[in-house]
Amino acid sequence: MTKILLLAEESRAAADLRARLTASGFACVIARAGEEITAQIAEQAPDLVVIEASSPASVHDLSARIKQETSLPVIAIVPEQVLTSINGHLDTTDDFIIKPGHTRELELRIKRLLPKGNGKDSERIQCGDLLIDLATYNVTVAGKLVELTFKEYELLKFLASHPGRVFTRQSLLDQVWGYDYFGGDRTVDVHVTRLRNKLEDPTHTFIETVRNIGYRFRKEP
Repeated sequence: MTKILLLAEESRAAADLRARLTASGFACVIARAGEEITAQIAEQAPDLVVIEASSPASVHDLSARIKQETSLPVIAIVPEQVLTSINGHLDTTDDFIIKPGHTRELELRIKRLLPKGNGKDSERIQCGDLLIDLATYNVTVAGKLVELTFKEYELLKFLASHPGRVFTRQSLLDQVWGYDYFGGDRTVDVHVTRLRNKLEDPTHTFIETVRNIGYRFRKEP
């Protein structure tokens, strides 16, 4: 299920928007726009961010900070009166609609922006010398087969499917091990260490540690 992070002040309007998105088949979480945007994104692991703001300047600030740290698509919802004073403030967003915005219009814009590639096709994911064959479960680096356990493979596949995105250990546990897994987040550290030992060398770095947050799969340069 596609997950939407809605950055908005707690209000009836925000709650109604979340309800409409949920009714349209999305998972939607509301978060307040603050200094911990990157941490919130890493914790919630959304597929797309929707910003509801009253001024184009605040939209620009929020979306610029998101784009600086992630490759997530961003849609802004703004009041009609701001159209007279945009002055490039929406340049950092991928799309925008006017409040209150028809749910169907927002749904279509969301679907249009959802990632369709990230260096992968229906049968494989490739990043530089790393190739993940989704049909055979084979992983190779520079043509050399790498033996992985099932969970190592699932963790690698998940991270490689979202290059550049930061995930907390807890969100990785939820996504790879499942919401009913009761082990500690040390499990993630152990599996990342094993993946690095098997995949990486002085010329190959795939998984990066983001201090105090978690991990991300390195984007190709």
